[in-house]
Amino acid sequence: MPRLEVVVDRETVWSQLRASAEAAAREEPHLGSQMNAVILSHADLTAALSFQIARKLGDEELRAMTVREVCQTAFAADPAIVAAAEADLQAVAERDPAIKTLLQPFLYFKGYQALQASRVAHWLWRQGRETLAFHFQGRISELFQIDIHPGAQLGSGLFLDHGTGIVIGETAVVGDEVSMLHNVTLGGTGAERGDRHPKIGKGVLLGAGAKVLGNIVVGDYAKVASGSVVLKPVPAGCTVAGVPARLVNCPTDATPARTMDHTLADLVYDFVI
Repeated sequence: MPRLEVVVDRETVWSQLRASAEAAAREEPHLGSQMNAVILSHADLTAALSFQIARKLGDEELRAMTVREVCQTAFAADPAIVAAAEADLQAVAERDPAIKTLLQPFLYFKGYQALQASRVAHWLWRQGRETLAFHFQGRISELFQIDIHPGAQLGSGLFLDHGTGIVIGETAVVGDEVSMLHNVTLGGTGAERGDRHPKIGKGVLLGAGAKVLGNIVVGDYAKVASGSVVLKPVPAGCTVAGVPARLVNCPTDATPARTMDHTLADLVYDFVI
């Protein structure tokens, strides 16, 4: 099957998602009721997304209907949340060669689902509703093995590939168009309070198992190799690798988060960043 054509606008995202759900219902009748409940019975992505988050996060303490009401309130107050969800779908379509349709991330990819629920948690956090925000965080962590503090600021067009084990701290900032793989940590370096977590620039690629620690900046379009431990700022457009991380090459790939190119140059600089 050819790779999915990259979607480019809001109307196309929803129409492609509906078309995929209709095709899936025809091809696999056992999932027809799921396709109808989650996607086909809704008028737009906003309604479908609130339903999907609710059916995942709802539990005995906080029923799905209540979760959905919270999501709908958040989406109405801040339409940028849904716009970011659309951009995230576009990012998966563009960067994941395994994807067949938009149905996969929307229904089955926990990285995508955790992101959307975390955006609602962040909205709650900004409204001062910290207890409910923490409830969302706890459910997201239990369900998806992805722990994103509700205070963290997340850009749009993000791609959490696989997702398992990702940890993002309270004062972390993740720019637009970032891609990160499983077991990435954006953490602190101790028990200090205040602004203590990394600031990840636009278009950065964070490889599997990468650890970026402390209130440091990873510049736009930089690349952090898998398994690296980054303790100092990374210049824009550069690649770092190792423990502790060292500069590998500057400039690196112009758009590493889009190409998902994890290869490294042969030359490693002999100084620590």
